[in-house]
Amino acid sequence: MTTDAEGTAFSDFFHREFEPVARTAYVVLQNQQWAEDVAQDAFGQLYLNWTRISGYDNPQAWVRRVAIRIAVRLARREETRRVLTRGQASHPPPPGRDLDLAAALRTLPAQQRAAVALHYYEDRPAEEIGELLGCSASTVRTHLSRARARLAELLAEEEADHVE
Repeated sequence: MTTDAEGTAFSDFFHREFEPVARTAYVVLQNQQWAEDVAQDAFGQLYLNWTRISGYDNPQAWVRRVAIRIAVRLARREETRRVLTRGQASHPPPPGRDLDLAAALRTLPAQQRAAVALHYYEDRPAEEIGELLGCSASTVRTHLSRARARLAELLAEEEADHVE
């Protein structure tokens, strides 16, 4: 970073975009602290390259893509750890009234969680999600379709459990 104007521009960008990026990472990871860490890592990379990336048409897409890739990598690592330590206590669910949905989201593969977050929480089209995830729009639609089917199945089971 070379000028005060660039520093101010980065600061403004950070304050405007940090929460949405952290929210997206949260949907992928289902862990608030990890989501914030991922967002910080993504913004750290952005800061190091701000002079170049601030000139992009859509620097928001760049930082989200970096955050999603970090989150997916972390989610996969966590899934491997979970499989290896099966039977040990897991993390408690996040607070809120959508605990069933949060639990169901945790069962989805990381790429599907990312697609769900970007589509339903950020209202992004499949083409843009594909750019962020590094896949085609049709692959995104497949991720969304499979995620919806799995969530419907899990939430129906949960509903049946509450009725009994």
